[in-house]
Amino acid sequence: MLWTPGQILKTRPFRIDTILGMGGFGMTYKATHLQLNYQVVLKTPNLSLQNDPEYANFVRRFIREGQILAKFCQNAHPGIVRISDLFEEAGLHCLVMDLIVGQSLWDTVQQRRRLPDTEAVAIIRQIGEALSDVHQAGIVHRDAHPGNIMLRPNGQAVLIDFGLANELMPTVISSKHPHNPAFAPWEQHMEGSGKPTVDIYTLAASLYYAVTGKAPTASLNRHFRNEALPPAKNFGVKDWVSLAIEKGMASEPQKRPQSMKDWLSYLREPIPKTVAGVSVQLKSAMGVDYTHLRDLLAAGKWKEADEETKKVMLQAAIGKKHGWFDWESIKNFPCDDLRTIDQLWVKYSQGHFGFSVQKKIWLEVGGKVDYDTECKRGVSLGFSLEGRKVYYDLECKLGDRVGWRKGGYWLSPNDLTYNKQAPKGHLPGYVLMRMLVRHHYGYVSSLASRAISCNL
Repeated sequence: MLWTPGQILKTRPFRIDTILGMGGFGMTYKATHLQLNYQVVLKTPNLSLQNDPEYANFVRRFIREGQILAKFCQNAHPGIVRISDLFEEAGLHCLVMDLIVGQSLWDTVQQRRRLPDTEAVAIIRQIGEALSDVHQAGIVHRDAHPGNIMLRPNGQAVLIDFGLANELMPTVISSKHPHNPAFAPWEQHMEGSGKPTVDIYTLAASLYYAVTGKAPTASLNRHFRNEALPPAKNFGVKDWVSLAIEKGMASEPQKRPQSMKDWLSYLREPIPKTVAGVSVQLKSAMGVDYTHLRDLLAAGKWKEADEETKKVMLQAAIGKKHGWFDWESIKNFPCDDLRTIDQLWVKYSQGHFGFSVQKKIWLEVGGKVDYDTECKRGVSLGFSLEGRKVYYDLECKLGDRVGWRKGGYWLSPNDLTYNKQAPKGHLPGYVLMRMLVRHHYGYVSSLASRAISCNL
């Protein structure tokens, strides 16, 4: 049975709007709740399975998918699609899921040809962290390819389609074994493996596709025909990203990292070790003297250095040590000065503090790569309440990671931790915290965007 656009269901007040697609186990539809007027995704077993002699087994697996997702709905995970209902319509089981507004990673790469390393890694890290939680619950997704990774407009990556998910313990494997040939490891084709190393391979293959724009060599051809996988670094990808892909896509499962957490450790850009005798060039496009900031950081006087950072930033932005920033002063902050301030913090904290460290965390939590472009489109802060909430939510995630928030509340600038026991990226914090205390949400997003455009 196939539902058609315009059809109104009897069991629930949904109208079928469009057919979204057909996966290995499911048909998906976009539908509207007629009473509450909001859109959802409805998923049923697909048409071919409805005529399969093993259909009863597929239905049990389909219901199991709903139960798997329900485990994560109690403590909603932003990286996992939420399920809200399971019902039966004329003998056909149906899952009700959130409609993820955005597009898949597959379509995004098709449009843009390839993604910058930092953007792709930030997307894959979000999905990897979600899968780490999934694995701790004893579940393997087994189909985390780019078509099942949805990207919201705010940069949040969401994993969908748990139709292939299976318990870690052995189960009876059906004769039908759907998979995505370009992204599934060879053992999944042959054995239907349900180990975490399957998800590690698939996610590493998705990263390969994102940074190269090319589908990886099929694992069966690599394993049985000795066909090579062109290294990602051949496409201009950074060495550490290429290494993470190589580790995750090792042909033999035992040679891959054995947990998602272990693999994600490869997805952190290494910070070069500081050589004590090497000094940072104190460049300034505005004639600012950074020697006092350097001396404070060299002496480990973190609080005084944070206050001095505010002064020199104001001097570089508006020409005086007192006052405040506006949108234009942040958007046009001199790159030479931002880089000098950042390099000083990174050097004397041994990579623990600095704007570049905060920028990496910003991207990891789903922060936008190009905030200024979003501003021009009128989507972000200052132009709409929706944009204001998008960027505030992202700033909350950054605040949680770097220790600017506790118990869901922002700290005051005076409550920052001025030692290296503070979370990574905690400092410099005075300027940013003052912005947030004044409810200038979006300034942090804009400064992160400037750090990206200045290539910190």
